[in-house]
Amino acid sequence: MISPYALTNGLRAAALFAAIVAPAAARGAASETVTAQDWLSSVTFAAQIEGGVNANPARPGNGVNYGQLIGDRANQAQLNQLTVTMARAVDTGASGYDFGFVLRALYGSDARYYNLGGLTDRAISSRYQFILPQAHVDAHLPWLTRRGLDVQAGVLGSPMGIETLDPATRPFYSLAYTTEFATPFEHIGAMFQLHLNKHFDILFGVDTGNQTSFGGGDNNDAAAGYFGFTGTGLAGGKLAVTYLGRVGPENAVRLLGVRANGAQRFWNDLDVTYQLSGKLTLTGELNVMHDEGLRADTYGFVSFLSYHLTPTLTLNYRGEIFRDNTGLVVASFLSDTAYMRALFGKSAATQSAPATTYGALTLGATWRPETGHGVKLFEIRPEIRFDRSLNGTTPFNDLRNVGQFTFGADMVLGF
Repeated sequence: MISPYALTNGLRAAALFAAIVAPAAARGAASETVTAQDWLSSVTFAAQIEGGVNANPARPGNGVNYGQLIGDRANQAQLNQLTVTMARAVDTGASGYDFGFVLRALYGSDARYYNLGGLTDRAISSRYQFILPQAHVDAHLPWLTRRGLDVQAGVLGSPMGIETLDPATRPFYSLAYTTEFATPFEHIGAMFQLHLNKHFDILFGVDTGNQTSFGGGDNNDAAAGYFGFTGTGLAGGKLAVTYLGRVGPENAVRLLGVRANGAQRFWNDLDVTYQLSGKLTLTGELNVMHDEGLRADTYGFVSFLSYHLTPTLTLNYRGEIFRDNTGLVVASFLSDTAYMRALFGKSAATQSAPATTYGALTLGATWRPETGHGVKLFEIRPEIRFDRSLNGTTPFNDLRNVGQFTFGADMVLGF
């Protein structure tokens, strides 16, 4: 049996599709016809709230935990997310057509880093902001292969990488450097998943760019897109593999001039998950990114271990090495609007280090007791994290230290 984190950690792309278009057992695995009443009765509603704190004993003068976006404010409790979701899941096992949608609204401090330009980036300028992280229509189409094609179009979360915005799908409160600085976050576009057979799918898509939309909400005039594959149920059901590549201009015309429209960014991300035993899952992520416009490269490797000590308690490990070879990629954003201003090439209050190789070790636990009474999810996740520059730079604690300790914890409640 794959652990609750296995698909998420090893197959973010597949997990995002599965969470949205997973077969609904109540409708039947291969329902031929769906009446309007059946369709409406399968629409679901959900709500989730997450709050956390990320303590830093060094008390940085600028109040920011360097290199961290989620839980960036040192020693300050915050409402990370309050989400409300309405959805109708698509039956990917249907022999005919099936249609659905997802509409999710999010309010909280995490929204500052997941805005879409031209859509929500100017709605609120304070720490707690509002976004629509997902707003798309979905379809299962019996085309091209016996298992068909799944489509999502609209506002989409990026399928690249292991860790996701939804705290219920990841083992830690904080995120890895690779997730924060070498994978995209949000798109307006379309994603496709072509089912070749029971093990392998082809993934591809096109969008306006990372966290951009159209017109004044775009930082350049060119599109970008994904390509890759996913394999599940390999090695007797123990192995899952996903590769996703992405190509397209991502820099702002305001920053590079018209050269931004042709200066490509190349993203490559390989995720592998292996179920070592019924309790122990190992996940690895290898990421390489090259940006022609910034003349910058990053290289990241992240390893995860999840051990299910009891049915309600999981112990988690994350180790990472991440190289930013110019110092232009990893940064801290010192104001509540700095991240999106920087994305569009505007002046922004930021702090960065020279070229640095980062090492990070995070240990934590997830306690998920069964609560009942209408509560679908209750979890508490404490963690301890140590970050260090491996080449002698001092990026941490307001550019004073070579290393940084943080002690984080969050609570997630879902209905």
